[in-house]
Amino acid sequence: MAWTGRELPDNAGLITLDDACRDELLALAGLLAANPLPVLSLRPDDFELENCRALMARARRQLDQGLGFAIVDRLPLDRIDELGDEETVAALYWLLASMVARPVAQSWDGKMLYEVRDTGKQPGNGVRPDITNAGQNLHTDNSYNLCPPDYVALLCRRTAMQGGVSQLVSFYAAHNSMRAECPELLARLYQDFTFDRQREHAPDAPMVVHHPLFAWDGERLVGRLSKRMVIQGYELEGKAMDDTAAAALAALEATMTAPGLGKDFHFQPGQIQFVNNKTCGHARTAFTDWPEPGRKRRLNRLWLRHQGRAFYNG
Repeated sequence: MAWTGRELPDNAGLITLDDACRDELLALAGLLAANPLPVLSLRPDDFELENCRALMARARRQLDQGLGFAIVDRLPLDRIDELGDEETVAALYWLLASMVARPVAQSWDGKMLYEVRDTGKQPGNGVRPDITNAGQNLHTDNSYNLCPPDYVALLCRRTAMQGGVSQLVSFYAAHNSMRAECPELLARLYQDFTFDRQREHAPDAPMVVHHPLFAWDGERLVGRLSKRMVIQGYELEGKAMDDTAAAALAALEATMTAPGLGKDFHFQPGQIQFVNNKTCGHARTAFTDWPEPGRKRRLNRLWLRHQGRAFYNG
């Protein structure tokens, strides 16, 4: 789990969608097109998908016991479109991801299948960076609320004209580097920070939450972080971050972005990226989109979680 980008081959994490799995999915695409159902009502156990089930079990092992990320390569989008429509693509993606863990709500209002695209807004309180074209800091999804997902899944539909490169980093590698270089700052990451909850909560609920960036759950290291949400959290509270906390946050950011530590990944349409949301950080670079509406960058995201209810806050 403590990999560094400089050590990994270009195809690290890649899991090929073989012919047997592709045939299963294309047959299912035709079946779903002939028997419409809402995507959220579909369950893998209702279909015979033996080869896909084995492939996704391999992905799950890679997420939990290996690198902490997996790239399933790839859904045959053109063939699926011939048999169905965009909803059919979403349905197959939903079913494959459901074999890893249960999809859960990604917003307070219960949105389950989330579209990642540029809306023209600027990041800030109440505006998630994933609906902008701004670059992101390495982070974990929903670090700023009560029940983060275990895994994050992203299906690439279309890529940007320029930029939008996916970035991954191992928290284990970052942790080991800080333990060697600045152990006193690493220790501060195990204490509470203040996070902006992005207005994703009940109207009368607190607007901030407090928790550490690193924790030991009794078996493994768990990361839960977002530099942007921490900075906004302290601003919302009207309190200054203590000097050690600010230095620790800066040291973690510098460590994770140091040359050779992380890995860049260039999405291709039809690829699905799965990330362990507790052992790896992820981000993407800023991007410039296509001017034509039908070509603009578009990804579908799912949050997957084992525990709790499917509610946003579990």
